[in-house]
Amino acid sequence: MQPEHGTGLELPLPDTDSARHSSRVAEYIRSCIDTAGGSISFAEFMQHALYAPGLGYYTAGTKKFGASGDFVTAPEISPLFGNVLARQCAAVLEQLPGGNVLEPGAGSGALAVSLLNKLDQLNALPDQYMILEVSADLQQRQEQRLREEVPHLADRVTWLSELPRDFAGVIVANEVADALPFERVVKRQKGLQQFRVGVENDNFVWQFADAPELLQQAFSRIETHLDEPLADEYATEISPAVSNWIGDLSASLKAGLIFLFDYGVTRREYYAPDRHQGWLRCHFRHRVHNDPLILPGIQDLTAWVDFSAVAEAAQAAGLEVAGYVTQAHFLLHGGLDEELTEFTSLPQAEQLELSRQVKLLTLPGEMGESFKCIGLARGDIDLPGAFRISDRTHML
Repeated sequence: MQPEHGTGLELPLPDTDSARHSSRVAEYIRSCIDTAGGSISFAEFMQHALYAPGLGYYTAGTKKFGASGDFVTAPEISPLFGNVLARQCAAVLEQLPGGNVLEPGAGSGALAVSLLNKLDQLNALPDQYMILEVSADLQQRQEQRLREEVPHLADRVTWLSELPRDFAGVIVANEVADALPFERVVKRQKGLQQFRVGVENDNFVWQFADAPELLQQAFSRIETHLDEPLADEYATEISPAVSNWIGDLSASLKAGLIFLFDYGVTRREYYAPDRHQGWLRCHFRHRVHNDPLILPGIQDLTAWVDFSAVAEAAQAAGLEVAGYVTQAHFLLHGGLDEELTEFTSLPQAEQLELSRQVKLLTLPGEMGESFKCIGLARGDIDLPGAFRISDRTHML
């Protein structure tokens, strides 16, 4: 998701259809809150707002990606992202005869198109390109895009409703972890409090309750890794769902490498004193703000990823952390220069456009520094080039 610079004060009004849809989602969530006795955890609210069948942000038919959606991801910015990633995938697949590619949460299908095209050029096509997609609407859009843009390769793509067993090959997850429902907590003198969501005058409001034991234990483990305890009134996010998801990926992977891309930082950065309001972000019509209780079902809810927690979950599940690099270093050391060998022979307009794409993907003020890639391996896998230089695993 390309960094945006708008604020909540600049939010555009939703169109009539979007407003009606949001009202239906709000009504559904209010009924869930009523059934639960008056409040639900923020993670439950987020689950409903994003994934309620036929209603949620990712499960209804609204457009999310690209210029007419709410945000832009790296594969939509340029096929260069997928082309470089394909080079790294090919290096792994070469070591795993019969290995396949699995992409959980394929979004618009842009990354699948880029990967398949480049793997075809590299003579490294897998027998199967598997997509795990929870949204029937997104699956339909992915199928259409693949038929239109890579018709000769579309028959290699299969859609799954659950992770496969004994999978060998490459798993590619771009901006999946940040959208998994997370908990919000705040440290207070009387103890750790959990953010909950209730209803007042038909509007969603914050409520607070003592955090469940599992969240208290997770918070205590976090503080043990910091130089000093967090201050009172420090609010932040904890994502058991990400750790569980890493465990699920590990259970699926027999041999191969997981490439996980997302915006995130290490634990010490995540829980720095100046991050006392956490990392929650909401995206609506290319504006970013921090009020998740408005526009239910028509705005995206995310939080930056604690990559130290990802690494710990992976190691606990028996995976090896193969590397941790910025997106810029992944691309620059993974074959971006080879993708630009014909740059000088291109027309000036194409040169300018390619330069714009490279800047968005690699500059620190764009996606280059905030986005990271962590590699998680099982088996005797030689690391691809993108992880061999500027590795930051020691910082996790």
